[in-house]
Order: sequence, then structure tokens, then C-alpha cells
Amino acid sequence: MSIARRVRDLTVATLNDRLEQGGDPLRVIDSFLREMADAIRETEQLHRQCASHAASVRAQYVQAEAMARKREGQAMLAVKAGEDGVARAALAEKALEEEKRDGYLELYEQSRRSVEELELRLEELKREYQEVYHKRQYYLARIETLRLQQKMHDRTRSYATQGGNWFQRLESSIVDMEIEARSLMDVRGGLVDRAAQRLSFESDRIDEALAQLKRKLEGGGGAS
Repeated sequence: MSIARRVRDLTVATLNDRLEQGGDPLRVIDSFLREMADAIRETEQLHRQCASHAASVRAQYVQAEAMARKREGQAMLAVKAGEDGVARAALAEKALEEEKRDGYLELYEQSRRSVEELELRLEELKREYQEVYHKRQYYLARIETLRLQQKMHDRTRSYATQGGNWFQRLESSIVDMEIEARSLMDVRGGLVDRAAQRLSFESDRIDEALAQLKRKLEGGGGAS
């Protein structure tokens, strides 16, 4: 494939066509950028060759123009010296140099237009390369944004799950503590009840002992 055809095929429009065909967009863009970079390097090399050729042709044009003027000057001197034969020979050589000059001028104009066309195409290629490159960077930024959002979502969900489990464990611990406290209260309540019962029993025994003592005293008083 010629450089001209490759350059013609490497446009943003053709990239859009490739992207619409499916596949991994990033790979499609990277492949397109590699092709564009190769085309830019080849076009730059061709531009240097064309510029060098144009400069060479121009140099030959300038040389032929200078020789044509020189031969004309020689012919004028020969005419002034009355040497018509020499003048005719100089004019004949002048005609040959002018023919060469005109040929080189035409070639130079063609080469100059080619150089200018390549310069324009190079600028266009580099501009489109930057455009595609920036699209690639934007695409990567979007992917990274989505990846981070997904990561944040997963982490938030993990925190929520962990927090729920923690609260459940805390609730279970509190319930256990409440049950234990109630058990202690029940035990303590039982001890108090038993102490009250014991005190009540002791009080009855003391009352009974007091009554017996009174009866004794009464009995003793009666005997005396």
C-alpha cells in the first residue's frame, strides 16, 4: 500500500468506522494510533526526500539561468568585437541553457507543490493523531472513573454489611448482659426473701421464749 493511500485511509472517520465494527475500543484506538505514527514517520521521511529533490532541481534551474545569462553576455561581447561566428555559438549555447532552465523550473514547481502538499498532510495527520490520542485519554479516564465508582460502591456495601454484623453482635451482647443482670437480681431477691423468712422465724422463737419466761415468772410468783 502506498503512503498516499495509507495517509488517505487514516482519518478520524475511518477510526469511527472501525469502532462501530465492535471489539475492544481501546485496542482499536491503540492500533489506529500506531498506524498513524508509522504514517507520520513515513510521510516525514518522504517530505525530506521531496524537499531535498526540490532543492536540487532548483539549484540546477538557477545554474542553467546563470549559464544562459553568461552565454548572452558572451554573445554581446562577440558582436561588439565583430565576431559573429562566436556570437552565434554563444547564442546557441544560451538557447540550450534556457531550455534546460525552463525544464528545471517546471520540475521545481512540481516538486515545490509536492513538498507543500506533504507539509499540509503532515500537519493534518499530526492534528488528527492528537485528536485521537486525546479521545483515548478521555476514554481511559472514563474507564478509571467507572472502576473507582464500582470499587467505592463495593467498599460501601462491605462497610454496611460489616456495620450490620457489628450492631447485631452488640445487640446480642447487651441482651446477654441484661439476662445476666436479671438473673443476679433474681438470685439477690431470693437471698433477701430467705433472710426475711429467717428473721421472721427467729422473731417467733423469741416471742415464744418470752412467753415461756412470763409463764415461768407467773408460776413462780404463785408458788411463793
